[in-house]
Amino acid sequence: MAGVFFIQSFLSTHFAPSPMANQPTKNKPMFYPWHHFVLLPAAFVLALYSIRRYVSVSGDDTEDSRLWFTVMLLAVVGLGVLVMLRQHYALRLQDRLIRLEVRQRYFELTGQSLRPLEMQLELSQILALRFAGDAELADLTQAAIREKLSSKDIQARIQDFQFDHLRV
Repeated sequence: MAGVFFIQSFLSTHFAPSPMANQPTKNKPMFYPWHHFVLLPAAFVLALYSIRRYVSVSGDDTEDSRLWFTVMLLAVVGLGVLVMLRQHYALRLQDRLIRLEVRQRYFELTGQSLRPLEMQLELSQILALRFAGDAELADLTQAAIREKLSSKDIQARIQDFQFDHLRV
């Protein structure tokens, strides 16, 4: 019963709407409940349990040892995949930020929005355009659309290369 109360109080404090929802507050950690509270703990427990069970039967050449080896291997790989989802989230966010950065730079340089042209560009082309210096961004964007340049072709045409040291 105490466990249920703990879970209810935890969820109500972390996921309930704040009474001052419209006022700026401190940053709160964001959780994806299925990932953080269900899948990740379950995979962690399964990995630990299967490792413990395999270690207890590892010297035997029996059906049980092969079964627990397989379960352990699948559990550890599954746990690794779930942990690596963090990297996927970070890269998706960086792609969104780069798209916004290129939009902003294009607008500052030309006074025109990049949005109408974005439909004609692939994400890889936009990611390559971020390396272009200010003097060549607008012309290179037009050339990428007109000539359907690949990201490698775009990077090859850049004269004033602005390298991104912050990419994960």
